[in-house]
Amino acid sequence: MPLSEQEQRLLDEMERHLMRNDADVVSAPRDGRSLSYRNIVYGTILVLLGLGGLIVGVSLPLIVVGVVGFVVMLGGVILAVTPTRGSGAVRVEPAKPTPTRQGTSFMDRMNDRWDKRQGER
Repeated sequence: MPLSEQEQRLLDEMERHLMRNDADVVSAPRDGRSLSYRNIVYGTILVLLGLGGLIVGVSLPLIVVGVVGFVVMLGGVILAVTPTRGSGAVRVEPAKPTPTRQGTSFMDRMNDRWDKRQGER
């Protein structure tokens, strides 16, 4: 069932409002803190080791190994998501949304992007 013109305008307005507000949230400063790839990698390794310990602890009647595995998993998750401060941190800048032209279709914009990408090589 197609949308009426009023519904389509309302949907477009909501989308513009969301993009404008979302860009504000993403670009807000976070007190110089950002995630570190090193911490993410070490945290992932700890989560996998903890998961292995948890599986061993559950499959064998060794409750202590399962509890230690769970604690290691929890520590890995905390390490991976804890922001760091300093120059070792990598700050990922959000991509700036390109303004859409009203007169072009989605496929035209995709073709333009493809042409730009091919021209850079």
